[in-house]
Amino acid sequence: MPKVTFNNKHAYFFQSLKAAIETYFKENNIRKTGNTRLYIKTVVLIPGAIALYLLLLFVSMPVVPGLLLSGLLGFVLACIGFNVMHDACHGSYSRKPWVNELLGLTLNALGSNAFIWKQKHNVIHHTYTNIDGVDDDIAKSPVIRQCSTQPWAPAHRIQHLYLPLVYSASSLLWVFLTDFMKYLSRKVYRTPLQPMKLNDHIIFWASKALYLVFYILIPILCVGWQGWLAGFLAMHIVLGFTLSIVFQLAHVVEETEFETVSQEDKVIENEWAIHQVKTTANFSPGNKIISWFAGGLNYQIEHHLFPRISHVHYPAISKIVKAKCAEYGLPYHSIPTMMLAVRSHFRLMKAMGVRPA
Repeated sequence: MPKVTFNNKHAYFFQSLKAAIETYFKENNIRKTGNTRLYIKTVVLIPGAIALYLLLLFVSMPVVPGLLLSGLLGFVLACIGFNVMHDACHGSYSRKPWVNELLGLTLNALGSNAFIWKQKHNVIHHTYTNIDGVDDDIAKSPVIRQCSTQPWAPAHRIQHLYLPLVYSASSLLWVFLTDFMKYLSRKVYRTPLQPMKLNDHIIFWASKALYLVFYILIPILCVGWQGWLAGFLAMHIVLGFTLSIVFQLAHVVEETEFETVSQEDKVIENEWAIHQVKTTANFSPGNKIISWFAGGLNYQIEHHLFPRISHVHYPAISKIVKAKCAEYGLPYHSIPTMMLAVRSHFRLMKAMGVRPA
């Protein structure tokens, strides 16, 4: 695998920004980790998901309400991923490592694997954001072409039309295919997976087995295979689409930049923090409803610069980040509404579907 490095010799921007952020937390005497607002989300979302699960299993209802509640369960599970799992896996939920480790396993309860996700997301994506050839989030595919340096295929002509279907199937693929591909190949795209301890192997297989029990076996016994299948697909359609669209709006929009690496080592001329600013976008800032459900991921610039700070602080520190970007002549991509961000994403995907000259 080629080595990618950043020109951090004169990282004046990030030094100045970190100092300003440290001053903010010190002067306001607050911790960088989660607070009551985050804990309230946790006690609303997790019990809410359990209640919906039990309601679907043990309360007889017509088909349409059952499908709607199954879709709602998928949405709540996605929100658990955004709010609880995401902070916990970054170590920003709590000052106590064991709390972060425990709540990070909510990803396993959703069917995926926290150990692999930390390598894919925390290490690779957060370091090499939007670098084609390294960042697994934009890995080349015959189905999706996300930047101009990726090879074109005829199917890409209409990718902007079928993308909602791909996004809706994404969580099913993570649970039943891509986790196993990464586990068995010991790779995340082109990067070797860090060695797993015995405990990591046990958690991987045990959580996959428990997923089959709680999401397939028990529901079939309670409602029959037809009712289970309909509800299971409805849940995953909403779960996959919600997760995919929120993460795509952060990086794969017209406003952001991309880099590429092939077989040779590459030095990115910008310092790491400047690369993060140029390859990342916020959307719908100031919308408290979206911020609540999306776990602050609409403040993606702040998250990429400070992943160890809980998302509950992003609206406040965004003012500091934006001012520092202006001071250093850097872009601060912030799309006013979620709908405008969705349109930007699909316009970009449509443009990427055009065959290169």
